[in-house]
Amino acid sequence: MKHTAYEPGESITRVYFPLSAVYSLVATANGQLGVEVATIGPEGMVGLPVYLGAASSPQTAFCQVPGEAACLGVEEFRQALSRDGELHALLNRYTQATMVQISQNVVCNRSHPTEQRMARWLLTTQDRVGRAEFPLTQEFLAQMLGVRRPTVSDTAQRVQAQGVIRYSRGIVTVTDREGLEQLACGCYGVVKDEFDSIVNHRKNNPTD
Repeated sequence: MKHTAYEPGESITRVYFPLSAVYSLVATANGQLGVEVATIGPEGMVGLPVYLGAASSPQTAFCQVPGEAACLGVEEFRQALSRDGELHALLNRYTQATMVQISQNVVCNRSHPTEQRMARWLLTTQDRVGRAEFPLTQEFLAQMLGVRRPTVSDTAQRVQAQGVIRYSRGIVTVTDREGLEQLACGCYGVVKDEFDSIVNHRKNNPTD
């Protein structure tokens, strides 16, 4: 069972900082899971609504790739914010990058074919797990892309036929990263550049 950080309308009681785990932020419609709008890994925080002053969210956040994450209660997190200006600055930049990711994913889901979107999703997830191999079921990927499972099955076969991934028994392996990048739409690069700017800013301004 996948760990759920929070569900629509429920009070958010904890925030998570993924260390090796990867979380999905999923929009819902009529109480049903809709489509993934953001992917959260070691670059970010699960529970951003709390930072922005909200007590809950209309979205669902759950772990898509098992791993470790640091956890803070909401009050403990707020206390940390009150005494750490650097954390404030970092989360401000992360909020901007997350807004870019969500808006770009909306455009991507509306405008691009499933093959390009799948490539974008696989690259984004690989960036966050930090390795070429990770668990993935077709049912889950269909949910993340907002398409039917047969569509994912057909698309995965086409992508695998191009030699950029290997998929077997719920495990996907990226075998040709460069080829997968060429297959993905430009949305991947837009979001990656935005998140890279957070890392680069931290490296260039270690005391900011």
